[in-house]
Amino acid sequence: MQSTVTALFPILRDSMHLSYKQIGFIAFAMNVTAAVIQPLVGMVADRRPRPLILPIGVCFTLVGVVALALAPEYAYLVLAVMMIGIGSAIFHPESSRVAYMAAGGKRGLAQSIFQVGGNIGGALGPIMSAAIFVPLGQISVLWFSIAAIAAIVIQSFVAHWYGQNALQPRPAAPKAKARAVSGEKKERAAGRGLTRNQVIWAIVVLVFLVFTKHIYMSSISSFYSFYLIDYYGVSVSHAQLFLFAFLAASAAGTFFGGPLADRYGRRNIIWFSILGTAPFSILLPYCNLAWTCVMCICAGFILSSAFSIIVVFAQELLPGKVGLVSGLFFGLAFGIGGLGSAVLGWVADATSIAFIMKLCAFLPLLGMLAVFLPKDEQVRAHHADA
Repeated sequence: MQSTVTALFPILRDSMHLSYKQIGFIAFAMNVTAAVIQPLVGMVADRRPRPLILPIGVCFTLVGVVALALAPEYAYLVLAVMMIGIGSAIFHPESSRVAYMAAGGKRGLAQSIFQVGGNIGGALGPIMSAAIFVPLGQISVLWFSIAAIAAIVIQSFVAHWYGQNALQPRPAAPKAKARAVSGEKKERAAGRGLTRNQVIWAIVVLVFLVFTKHIYMSSISSFYSFYLIDYYGVSVSHAQLFLFAFLAASAAGTFFGGPLADRYGRRNIIWFSILGTAPFSILLPYCNLAWTCVMCICAGFILSSAFSIIVVFAQELLPGKVGLVSGLFFGLAFGIGGLGSAVLGWVADATSIAFIMKLCAFLPLLGMLAVFLPKDEQVRAHHADA
């Protein structure tokens, strides 16, 4: 449902005669609204689970979708997407706690499954644009209110399960046994954990990785279709298929990144994501149409393999703060994506779309700061010690 916003951009540019700056601000309004609220919801969720938040969040999204379909002018568009942003902000932190609770020992896989749902939805945006929005126009967004209503029903069932499991008191372990387990944990973790400053620095590095990843993602999701239309002469529908290829590859990367990290190490997959993306992103603006698509697919798959791992990495650095970490990192992802869209739209109006593609191509290289991340063994020892 969120992807309907970016999928509508080519339609809205022509029907409302919007500039790239105005298009960027629409994405900014939705994503920054989500970014500001999500960490606050996460902090509240860590204190006490609130299962009913799950369907309530989707209710806000339903209102936003209906308003987006009926918005008669630019100001109403901005208000509509802000409602969608509020729905996302309410939903994500608590749902991340559900995924974490259901994960067992496979946190990377669980987080990937959770996030790939959103990525698949995002990938369907361009297909919706080509098949529905181009022939039927803005009003056709109303059809997605059916998806919102279905989501409210589904989340009501999830909330019931969550409430039964999260709010149920756990049996207390015998004191002697608890002391023995605690002593064993401390003995295992002694000398191998992380100091407070190391944890803070690691979180800063992870935040920076999210920053570089989502600025690049926003440059593609918001402006790549315009780049193809203006510089390769493709139709709007054809350009949306190229964007779908990038987003579908991103969804696949998100899914496979988690289990690969569970097997080969989180830090190793983060490095793979950084070093593997750069050659493809740098070559993308200099290729012909067919090779541009190949570069885009490869960059999307490799870049997205790290995000679910980054979230799990941060959750283990800050034990007991699953909601806060999820709210912070999802909020950052939305906020940075929105801010990036606004800034890049302003730069595109002042220069050109081709300049934006070439400028953002080097962003994945900034992820080299991952060299300062602690090793997986240190993070596990820190988590066990907590």
